[in-house]
Amino acid sequence: MLHYILQTVVFQLLFLMVYDVFLKKETFFNWNRFYLLSSALLSVVLPFIKINSFNKIIPQDYIFTLPELVIGAAENNINNVTAITGTNLASETSFNWEYLIYLGCIVTLILFTIKLTRILILTVKSPKEKFENTLLVKLLNSNAAFSFFNYIYIGDAIKTDEKESIVAHEIIHVKEKHTVDLLFFEVLRIIFWFNPMIYLYQNRIANLHEFIADSKAIKLNGKKSYYENLLAQVFDTKKISFINPFFKQSLIKKRIIMLSKSKSKQINLLKYALSIPLLLIMLSYTSCNLNNDDTTNATENIDLEKYTVSRKRFVEASAEDIKKEKEASNFLSTHHDYVSWIVFDYATDISTVSIHHKSEVVPDGYEELRTEITGGRTKVSYRKFINKDKIPVSDSVSLQEIDEIPIFPGCESFTSKEEAKKCLEQSINKIVLKEFKTSIGKEKGLVGKVKLSARFIIGKDGVVKDIKVRAPLSEFVNETIRVIKTMPQLVPGQKDGKPVDVQFLLPITFNIAE
Repeated sequence: MLHYILQTVVFQLLFLMVYDVFLKKETFFNWNRFYLLSSALLSVVLPFIKINSFNKIIPQDYIFTLPELVIGAAENNINNVTAITGTNLASETSFNWEYLIYLGCIVTLILFTIKLTRILILTVKSPKEKFENTLLVKLLNSNAAFSFFNYIYIGDAIKTDEKESIVAHEIIHVKEKHTVDLLFFEVLRIIFWFNPMIYLYQNRIANLHEFIADSKAIKLNGKKSYYENLLAQVFDTKKISFINPFFKQSLIKKRIIMLSKSKSKQINLLKYALSIPLLLIMLSYTSCNLNNDDTTNATENIDLEKYTVSRKRFVEASAEDIKKEKEASNFLSTHHDYVSWIVFDYATDISTVSIHHKSEVVPDGYEELRTEITGGRTKVSYRKFINKDKIPVSDSVSLQEIDEIPIFPGCESFTSKEEAKKCLEQSINKIVLKEFKTSIGKEKGLVGKVKLSARFIIGKDGVVKDIKVRAPLSEFVNETIRVIKTMPQLVPGQKDGKPVDVQFLLPITFNIAE
């Protein structure tokens, strides 16, 4: 978004420079009006226009693609399809300035509504009379004069002999629909309230409206009487940006100078051709912009295969797997036009993560996953499960099904099943609290709650086996497996007088402070 805003500001600045240097002093008022309106609109839409033919201007043989540079990327594990609840990645903790932009839009919209309400109240409360195709609104105890759509507002304190020329001037505004122009820029001001170029545009178009109205009204009243009306007094004006005030003190001198100018020569119309090369340059920039976020052809220069990771889930990850996962995660954090596809095979417990461009069609069978992350962004991935009917069946049993639960060393004195169970739970918790390296979360830039779960079996011999862990980072997986392996040999659980495998599920939540 920031890149789009910068492009818009720069484009408008260039258009205004051409206007101020070459076109502003010409008497081609209608041409200037078209130029200001069209260039303001073009500057907003040009960043979205991509012309593929411009990409072929420079031969590809002369473009050298540098290796990707990744700085300060978050090291979250994309291989895990479970979202990190309430967690802030270090690279996403910066202030979300987009919220400030939205807040500014709301404030400017409220201010616009207040101004519009003032006009409506003034229209309703003031006496009105029909005049040609307009309505004259009489402003009591006022010497203001302005127009808004088909309404001409004129103060009753204005001298009768001056009203004729003022009304003639304001009727031009009405017929030319100048209010529409001002409202167009008012909408841009609401959306781009932070863009100073919009305010300059609105000032230019408002001045131009006066020049247009003067040039046509003077034909009806004559130059002498019109000059006298301009110089006679400075009328009060409402400080509202989308009305056409008759008298504006800072503009009177410019209006008189423009009225006294000779009509511009037709050859000067060629100055408008200057906007053509400027427009081509802008189109070349937007079309050839090598932005990783916008360039769909970037996939041709990126080897996505090297980011594909396949490994057995819920078991300790190898150093090579961790390295590849980090590379894939860093790539996704800096290339927002790419997403991950995750395939989980129940038959083998193997998950495969691959990276694809957003423009690539997602095959049938995938479901979309959206994870909210700080900074107002949403991480998107696609997940697919296969071989659900081939889930390996464990011969282990749960605590509820056995006659005697596994006995942790030191819990032999408890005779009831409930007491022995409570002692077992407390003993396992003590080991986890004592042995777990809790600094992993901070080292990886995580903040808030991090949830993981461990599944393991106390075998017939009382030894822990078949440890499987769900966690947001491979480091959490490896550390959890290491900690659980430190458990001593237990007295195995029994059912019908025989030792059996007993399965356990241990959920763990870490609260990581900033």
